[in-house]
Amino acid sequence: MEYLSDRIKSLSVSQTLAMAQKSRDMKEKGIDVINLSIGEPDFNTPDDIKEAAKKAIDDNYTHYPPVPGYPDLRKAISEKFLRENKLDYSPDQIVVSAGGKHSIINVVLSLVNPGDEVIIIAPYWVSYYDQIILAEGKPVVIETGIENDFKLKPEQLEEAITSRSRLIIFNSPSNPTGMVYSRSEMEELARVIEKHEGLFVISDEIYEHITFSGKHESMASFDFLYDRVITVNGVSKGYAMTGWRIGYIGAPLWIARAVNKLQGQFTSGVSSISQRAALAAVTLQGDSSRKMRDAFLKRRDLICGLLKDIQGFEIRVPQGAFYVFPDVRSYFGKSDGVTTIGNSNDLVMYLLEKGRVALVGGEGFGAPNCIRLSYAASDAELIEACGRMKEALAKLK
Repeated sequence: MEYLSDRIKSLSVSQTLAMAQKSRDMKEKGIDVINLSIGEPDFNTPDDIKEAAKKAIDDNYTHYPPVPGYPDLRKAISEKFLRENKLDYSPDQIVVSAGGKHSIINVVLSLVNPGDEVIIIAPYWVSYYDQIILAEGKPVVIETGIENDFKLKPEQLEEAITSRSRLIIFNSPSNPTGMVYSRSEMEELARVIEKHEGLFVISDEIYEHITFSGKHESMASFDFLYDRVITVNGVSKGYAMTGWRIGYIGAPLWIARAVNKLQGQFTSGVSSISQRAALAAVTLQGDSSRKMRDAFLKRRDLICGLLKDIQGFEIRVPQGAFYVFPDVRSYFGKSDGVTTIGNSNDLVMYLLEKGRVALVGGEGFGAPNCIRLSYAASDAELIEACGRMKEALAKLK
């Protein structure tokens, strides 16, 4: 007999992690698979950051850290917010957690009561939906389409807000679409939120340093909304530090204190060595992030050119992050005589089995007509992957 809680039964398995695991399993069997499913820079952590971590071990940073993070790290993050985002968060308003995902669930659990509505914008990052379910909130999904560059319109947001709306999760640059909101587009949405007292915003800015056009804008930079925004960021994407598991928030003091209280019961603090590495990342201000961004820009141009040559893929050129999110519905109903494609998940399984390329179906992102490709891979891998996909897709009639 199974005694699992209803809470765990209600959760879905992360489709991005599941596909990454399938790719790894095939590789372990000796199958040549190109993995474009995982949201991880293919660069290594810069050497100066690694050296800071090694020094931390020698300096005996091996004891329990403070729950919200070391004071000097929180001070450095406070200075980073002011320097890069023009956001005035004191160190007491900063909480360091085990990755951006942990930061988000901390805030959701701190603000959302059972039955409260949380607005998310489809396509959305896969974990938003299930984190809301975990908090016993009600996800309210607003759909956007490729025809509007997957961007939310102010009138859509206004229509979705009710008296039970407690939170909206906003993400720019976007995972999975790579779209970036301009300041004027963001302000239009902020003005809608401003009218609804008691509605808060999680602004997920984890891809801040991978923006290709214009300047990254923070939702909390609008003075009239500052007190209702929780800014989430971290070192994973911009500094190639996914495995170090360091995210952080800047938030109104009462929310930061609530998150600190919650984290004190969940994890105590997060890895002491990782925190020292993160301190180096946000203070050294080297050019490693810029170099990675420039590399991703070149890869974006490469893969978009290759994908435009694949019949049936409708794409929009992403303005940030390292994903392309093609609409692939033209393949639905087609078959190679053995496999019939019913949806995007069928298509990515077909491409994994027949093309040996691992991608992620759009259903988990709230966009079942699309698939996600990560171009955090070498030029050679991207060229080979697109060639394999083109060959496999040509067999579908």
